Amino acid sequence: MNKYIESVLKDVKAKNANEPEFLQAVDEVLTTLSPVIDANKAYQQEAILERMVEPERVIMFRVPWVDDKGNVRVNRGYRIQMNSAIGPYKGGLRFDPSVNLSVLKFLAFEQVFKNSLTTLPMGGGKGGSDFNPKQSPHTPGKRCSDREVMRFCQSFMTELYRHIGPDTDVPAGDMNVGGREIGYLFGQYKRLVNEWTGVLTGKGLSYGGSLIRPEATGYGDVYFAENMLAMRGETFEGKKCVISGAGNVATYAAEKLMQLGAKVLTLSDRSGAIYCKDGLTEKMLKDIMVLKTVTRGELADFAKKTKAVKFFMGANSWQIADQIDCAFPCARQNELDGKDAAYLLKHGCTLVGEGANMPSTPDAIEAFVKAKIMYSPGKASNAGGVATSGLEMSQNSERLSWTSEEVDKKLKGIMKAIHDNAWAAAEKYGHKGNYVMGANIAGFTKVADAMLAQGIA
Repeated sequence: MNKYIESVLKDVKAKNANEPEFLQAVDEVLTTLSPVIDANKAYQQEAILERMVEPERVIMFRVPWVDDKGNVRVNRGYRIQMNSAIGPYKGGLRFDPSVNLSVLKFLAFEQVFKNSLTTLPMGGGKGGSDFNPKQSPHTPGKRCSDREVMRFCQSFMTELYRHIGPDTDVPAGDMNVGGREIGYLFGQYKRLVNEWTGVLTGKGLSYGGSLIRPEATGYGDVYFAENMLAMRGETFEGKKCVISGAGNVATYAAEKLMQLGAKVLTLSDRSGAIYCKDGLTEKMLKDIMVLKTVTRGELADFAKKTKAVKFFMGANSWQIADQIDCAFPCARQNELDGKDAAYLLKHGCTLVGEGANMPSTPDAIEAFVKAKIMYSPGKASNAGGVATSGLEMSQNSERLSWTSEEVDKKLKGIMKAIHDNAWAAAEKYGHKGNYVMGANIAGFTKVADAMLAQGIA
């Protein structure tokens, strides 16, 4: 490894010793950059790496709100504005008990390179709160009511609004922040600033949202994988696919895979995993989408009513199927470890397309790269969501609404460009076919060159 990179990594670990997720993300990127750092001494002379691993701004605030019983509750809110070299900060908001500074810094750091890869002018940021909309604070086993979620979102935005704007920072949704939450957040922002601007993406179609936005991350993941298969003269026809998660990313990835002739064998959530040996049907998938977005239930509930699927309580999707061609981790970070990777490889898996952010642990990534299968890191293959958010920003700026066909065509083109850029970067620096190296180098160089052009800032 380049000595400059070793020095930066040592310094990052000393300064952020209590932030394991952030350290993992930084290590994963920086350890692949030796070829490009060796080729461009200006990156070291201008301390590009030292500047890139430090957020431009970290905002942390309290979020007081009142539950349905009249009790005052307090959560912690964050916004990490990581890098604005190529555009306004852009990245989602996550509401989950797991949210902390380390998780959000890792997500923001990844977002910088992901947004760079989209070819759109967007910097990187991330935010959220440890608020849990899936657990009522006063009734065990129940979810927060819509009114509680609304009051929390309004309080959250009452602080956040002063730090964001259409040309400063444009948040979107992420884990547990969907159309309902974006609506409440947007409504409060509009009240506070007294103007209608496209400051949030993932909005409803009735107030400036883009067609295909809910589908975009899942569809984009599959489009990227389709490009990987094409490099080997293959298609998805007849491929057996396992997917983790059951939210937007997972279910729309499943939908697109089925449209392309693949069989989707698994989905999962916090209750466990379902397995359908012959592949989920369109009706099953639609029922799951309704379960997750309308009734907000669990896959355990679905399995009780569907004889064609087996339910594995508390399990993930990786060690259930007997034959696997492709795997799509679409749930959360570090959900697929070395043992899972070994199982996938042993049972025939030749493609892994990450739909979540950093879902594979370092030992799993090492196994995939060593086996030389088609493996795409999330910063490349799950960029479809933020790319379509960028398209939503364009539509808002022009006061236009594109058709679903127009948006989908643009999304497909963006995912092909990301694939081709990652492939070309890897090949240029002697690592042909290594999408990890390619995505990291391609994403890094665009941001680094913009930082060089803008001086010490």
